Amino acid sequence: MLTSMPHHNLTLLGFSPLKSSSFALFLRPFSLYPIISASSPPPHPPSSRRPRTAGYRRSDPSPRFPPRRKWSSFEEEKRKGMSSSDSFEFNKRRAEGKDKIDKPKKSLKRNTRTLNPTNTIAYVQILGTGMDTQDTSPSVLLFFDKQRFIFNAGEGLQRFCTEHKIKLSKVDHIFLSRVCSETAGGLPGLLLTLAGIGEDGLSVNVWGPSDLKYLVDAMRSFIPRAAMVHTRSFGPSESTPQIGSTKAKDDPFVLVNDEVVKISAILLEPRSRSEEPGSKPGETSVVYVCELPEINGKFDPAKAMALGLRAGPKYGKLQSGQSVKSDFKDIMVHPSDVMGPSVPGPVVLLVDCPTESHAEELLSIPALNSYYSCPDNATDGDKFVNCIIHLSPASVTSSPTYQSWMKRFHYAQHILAGHETKNMEFPILKASSRITARLNYLCPQFFPAPGFWSPQDANESTNLASLSKCFGSSLGENISAENLLKFTLRPHGNLGIDRSCIPSQLTSTRVIDELLSEIPEISSKTEEVKRLWNGQHNNKMMIEEPWLNESTVPSCLENIRRDDMEIVLLGTGSSQPSRYRNVSAVYIDLFSKGSILLDCGEGTLGQLKRRYGLEGADEAVRNLKCIWISHIHADHHTGLARILARRRELLKDVPHEPAIVVGPRPLKNFLDAYQRLEDLDMEFLDCRNTTSTSWASLETTSPEKTTSNGSGAEGSLFSKGSPMQSIYKRPSSPVIDNASALPYLKKLKKVLGEMGLEELISFPVVHCPQAFGVVLKAAERKNMAGDKIPGWKTVYSGDTRPCPQMVEASKGATVLIHEATFEDALVEEAVAKNHSTTKEAIDVGSSAGVYRIILTHFSQRYPKIPVIDESDMHNTCIGFDMMSINMADLHVLPKIVPYFKNLFRNVVVDDDEDEGEEEESDSVADGLLMKRDNKVSSYFRY
Repeated sequence: MLTSMPHHNLTLLGFSPLKSSSFALFLRPFSLYPIISASSPPPHPPSSRRPRTAGYRRSDPSPRFPPRRKWSSFEEEKRKGMSSSDSFEFNKRRAEGKDKIDKPKKSLKRNTRTLNPTNTIAYVQILGTGMDTQDTSPSVLLFFDKQRFIFNAGEGLQRFCTEHKIKLSKVDHIFLSRVCSETAGGLPGLLLTLAGIGEDGLSVNVWGPSDLKYLVDAMRSFIPRAAMVHTRSFGPSESTPQIGSTKAKDDPFVLVNDEVVKISAILLEPRSRSEEPGSKPGETSVVYVCELPEINGKFDPAKAMALGLRAGPKYGKLQSGQSVKSDFKDIMVHPSDVMGPSVPGPVVLLVDCPTESHAEELLSIPALNSYYSCPDNATDGDKFVNCIIHLSPASVTSSPTYQSWMKRFHYAQHILAGHETKNMEFPILKASSRITARLNYLCPQFFPAPGFWSPQDANESTNLASLSKCFGSSLGENISAENLLKFTLRPHGNLGIDRSCIPSQLTSTRVIDELLSEIPEISSKTEEVKRLWNGQHNNKMMIEEPWLNESTVPSCLENIRRDDMEIVLLGTGSSQPSRYRNVSAVYIDLFSKGSILLDCGEGTLGQLKRRYGLEGADEAVRNLKCIWISHIHADHHTGLARILARRRELLKDVPHEPAIVVGPRPLKNFLDAYQRLEDLDMEFLDCRNTTSTSWASLETTSPEKTTSNGSGAEGSLFSKGSPMQSIYKRPSSPVIDNASALPYLKKLKKVLGEMGLEELISFPVVHCPQAFGVVLKAAERKNMAGDKIPGWKTVYSGDTRPCPQMVEASKGATVLIHEATFEDALVEEAVAKNHSTTKEAIDVGSSAGVYRIILTHFSQRYPKIPVIDESDMHNTCIGFDMMSINMADLHVLPKIVPYFKNLFRNVVVDDDEDEGEEEESDSVADGLLMKRDNKVSSYFRY
């Protein structure tokens, strides 16, 4: 236990006396472990451990002790530098970024398997990421018995594979058809997940055109080098040598060539730039050619006997292609004498042609000439293409130029996998959509209907009618891709389209029918929720939960308008995307005045489209003025490039200002490197340039350089003499130059003023090097009588342990959005990982006098709802993806919490599945498959 930790392993932190009684939580000597244990259930004997209901438990006044986790690494962490004081406990080595040094370096291994040349099963399959939201390029899986290949890894690929039980741990190669955020946005997270599998970790071969080197350079700022040692680019380059750099310009690049498949790449550049030495980074696309070996004809024993051969080893040699001498005749017997005609191996093309300029170049590529033949008049060297998967957008594939190119393939099956409107009607991620629909039925005020999902079945019959035509499609016909659609390559007798894996279409009407059947009383609960907005309450619930009768509203919410501010939780999970929760992102909607993003994990753009619809999300992205990132861990920023690229695309013909990105210094390294690949149209400000001290420098005429341990700049938490000061003195944390940042700071001040905000203040928290929280303060306004009304104050914690700086910043806040990664019984993990438990997060808000607390960033071990203690929830609410909290509805927020009990009453988390968070298994590699949502990758920092 923490309380018995040897003194020489502890670092005592000294703080100046806190001035307010609101800090009582931090003034008394305490250990977090005994505080939590007072209300935690006792462990069950191993033979009688019972599953606990996820979501709710009532506190028990009797003294109890939490079950001890079987987590061996915690004791090791304690020996290496846990810190404690009268105020709080945290993992000092993790906060300093030294915990990586403590772990043995991994030499990631690649999958090596014995290949089976005959391959009883082989197919290509559409992985429909982005087909409903059109935020990313769909992926394609090329499947063999012993090998897997994926083409493109856009945002949401891991989450998609988790949903559909596709084992990413079996993938050997990833090929990018272009190098940009649309096709590679999910690659960083995927590499981190694979690197964290098991003790040794896994690596994968990543292939792409020469632009890939820019992406690799950018990812080095937060991905271990071992995870990227097998990234390989091809094509012309100005600097580093690539595969085939000395080959003829028009020849394909052969990337894989074994007994199972040959995969070649043909570069495609826009016609306007094809005559230039090299295209602009990000413009080069690729046509991938996948060729399976031919199938030998059937051996005829009768012919062999007629040629004087005895049954025996010579039969096998003939079947393997060797000639043999006849046993009874003076002749040589050749394979063609005894074998039937061979069957040509199937050929598949994957074509990414992003613009009509690329399509014009497509018509003149010599390397494709041998694939245009018709089987009826084919000559030696000609190849028959069986299937072409078009990743090109509909605007290109429908153009006359592209159509004329498609007609050159006489009998090929064309699968149009670019973004098409028909796929928007039904969600690809059904598990999370089902939860959202249920929450919408219970409380549409906080859970609006999805922006693009049709609630009716009307369009379903239309789509099914059009799809039924495709069931009998023959080669040469064009069909639209569907999620998990297959084209079978082996066995040869099944060659063609296979729709058996296409999931049934999910409508919100169907979800609600299922809900009413499962929980009939939910309809009456929905009516009770409606009455909450009319001031009518359920008396029985008021008796059970007396705190629900609270009527005090802070003055800043007086006559608040609905178009003042709304908080939209786009991602409420931690570590990596799961079936039910995406990773961190909070959208602060200031309506006509603009908007701000607080953190931007992978898939944030897709979440915006699920919330607002395609057009609404584009408008939301256009209105983004500022994006604030808390720290460099991948689950908080890997969606940033996609959002910025989309904003640049939407505003390219409109006068506008670049987006302002505020983040930790290492983030700038990533963005600077990435912008060599793709213009992000943004300006960067270090979080340390937006502390209260840095803002004060705007009032001075000669701002001075302020070091990270300067007085006031980082607060008492990191002041001189504190053991925490070393965190901000590392080489990655250079001296803050407020003079050079001053122009950007002034611009941010102007933008904030235009949005009706008075302050955006970053403050350091305890998690990892350069981790921050943020305060947003609205400007004062006047009521009808002309009296001044103070502006609301919203605080976002990022990832942190409870600490005085967090309480100080949250003091008097209207809303505190605080991470609550772990349940109360797992305080040991919370300390070791520098995260907070639910009780700790609530205590921070209570000590600071916060009006409303929203909990977020839940461990993915809680698939639908976290474990909480109802007695602590008097001013607190649990966050869900797609939850939209208008400032005008804050008074109702905690009153909705008891109704979650009804909605999630059948959700169970088994303690046995919580064991061994750091002991990775194949289920993690498979994207946290189904029942193992609690497993997280040790490399995917959170």
